[in-house]
Amino acid sequence: MFSAVNHPGDLAALSITQLEAVAREVRRLIISTVSANGGHLAPSLGVTDLTLALLKVFNPEHDRLIWDVGHQAYAYKILTGRRENFRSLRTMGGISGFPRMAESPFDHFGVGHSSTSISAALGMAIARDLAGKNHTVAAIIGDGSMTAGLAYEGLNQAGDLGVNMTVVLNDNEMSISRNVGALSSFLSRKLSKRWVQRFKQQMETWMRQVPRFGDDLANYARLSESSFKGFFTPGMIFEAFKFNYIGPINGHSMPDMVDIFQQVRELNGPVLVHVLTTKGKGYVPAETNPTYFHGVGCFVPETGEAKKHASCLPSYTEIFGRTLVDLAAKNDKIVAITAAMPEGTGLHHFADAYPDRFFDVGICEQHAVTMAAGLASQGFRPVVAVYSTFMQRSYDQIVHDVCLQNLPVTLCLDRAGLVGEDGATHHGTFDISYLRHIPNLLFMAPKDEPELQSMLATALSHPGPTAIRYPRGVGVGASTVDTPEPLPVGRGETLRQGPDAVIVALGSRVHPSLEAAEELAAETGRDVAVFNARFIKPLPGEQLLELARSHSRILVVEENVVAGGFGSAVLEFLAGQGVLHGQRIRLLGIPDHFVEHGPQRILRHHVGLDKAGIKKALNELLTDQSPTPSNDRLERSPCPNS
Repeated sequence: MFSAVNHPGDLAALSITQLEAVAREVRRLIISTVSANGGHLAPSLGVTDLTLALLKVFNPEHDRLIWDVGHQAYAYKILTGRRENFRSLRTMGGISGFPRMAESPFDHFGVGHSSTSISAALGMAIARDLAGKNHTVAAIIGDGSMTAGLAYEGLNQAGDLGVNMTVVLNDNEMSISRNVGALSSFLSRKLSKRWVQRFKQQMETWMRQVPRFGDDLANYARLSESSFKGFFTPGMIFEAFKFNYIGPINGHSMPDMVDIFQQVRELNGPVLVHVLTTKGKGYVPAETNPTYFHGVGCFVPETGEAKKHASCLPSYTEIFGRTLVDLAAKNDKIVAITAAMPEGTGLHHFADAYPDRFFDVGICEQHAVTMAAGLASQGFRPVVAVYSTFMQRSYDQIVHDVCLQNLPVTLCLDRAGLVGEDGATHHGTFDISYLRHIPNLLFMAPKDEPELQSMLATALSHPGPTAIRYPRGVGVGASTVDTPEPLPVGRGETLRQGPDAVIVALGSRVHPSLEAAEELAAETGRDVAVFNARFIKPLPGEQLLELARSHSRILVVEENVVAGGFGSAVLEFLAGQGVLHGQRIRLLGIPDHFVEHGPQRILRHHVGLDKAGIKKALNELLTDQSPTPSNDRLERSPCPNS
């Protein structure tokens, strides 16, 4: 049956038994592809049956389906014309791991971050009504996305307007890790008691026996169940939002789902269908350990065991997590906060060691930062660990609740820079630009593992707000220390002397810059200094002034967008000090466009931020003999639109 499905419209003619056969084939393809490429395995396995039921009833050429979080959409991609190319998932130039409007007309909205689908669906439904059309708009939200406030803002407006739209809540009790909070517990309450199921069956049988009106009465009762669900299900909260609540239903029962969705098509007004699924369904290792298989690297499909990699170095995430545990042993005021990713940020170590001082707030980054501000106002030292790309969601709280009040909150931005196969929605390439201009904030980036330890110690001894950015993946192999000491604030370090030029490098680009300078010296005899800035704010001002006065050529290297980044900060400082007199300065960073998915190594090479790219930029800067203009010469590269 799988080979006969070349278009989503082909599913409408299939029987339930045939759909179930297709589901097994889809799961096999997902497992084999993710085992080779890595990716979000458990979420998409959990919604495979749901995906087929939706495509049996709804036509994505006409209807609009929005997946949230987008990593649930693997089965949807396979069934909407991308089966033959699916093995290119998350590879350079291949299929994205998330819905992308530019990739397929069936991807109706791009969703890489969570909890946006209901608001987007509402906008689409309003647009449909304004255009006089009549297609269905459905948001499929789950894997923890329903814990975020934005989802409820969308529900509130949709219910108030009373528009025709459907929300399918995929309730698997998890996001990346197991969901937390009272609301999650409320949503995940299941009608699994035998007496409840028996009562419903008996009532339906009795109603169908009523002469003339029995079938209509039973069908109405199945859809409404108003008083029943008010007592026994989480439907009351959605009824309060003026949604017609249906469920919970078994998300792995194809007949039930198809029947429900066919009935939903006929309903007016906003409808929410509550579907219960098992994360990792159909693959025993993923069902047993859904947290590990949420986002997994390459593994052996027969056993689920991870494939061994050549490097055995600990990641920056691991160094951060273990160092924080050690520091917390000496300071009982240290508390840790994350947003639905204790394993992803390394805070599971802290949670194990100090469960009373650890808080997972769910997918609620804004709440995490303001909660941390509240803790800090009462004498505690909160550490908020969130991926750089997700910290963007809490910008207002960082400004008003933390920095304006000068509270000692430490923001740890994991996955800063290019993250790899998750692509444009997950690259942490903007944090320097959106944080460095905020008053009172101390901002750092380590060149290696022990420097990350020292920066964490610096942050936890600093009297005001701090931020530390560090990359995804392993470090350079530098030995960690047992007792990290704070760094002198606003001081960098010169790693290599040289009169011909200076590289001012930051964070993950320090060691590639050092290697580039060494190779250039060996090949050409040109001697280039390398300076590890360490601090984005405050800048190492005195040292930068000295370097600018002693070098006519300066290359600034960072793994952040050039616009408003670290290089911009260096230029602003030097220009303000009046020391730029004919120097040639080049900024090397992320170009002015969104970087697509692919391996970190290849992406860095593509944008010129690996050793080869840095050496090339340095060589061009050194060999440029064009006349110096009357004003200072500035080159921004590779950023043609700057």
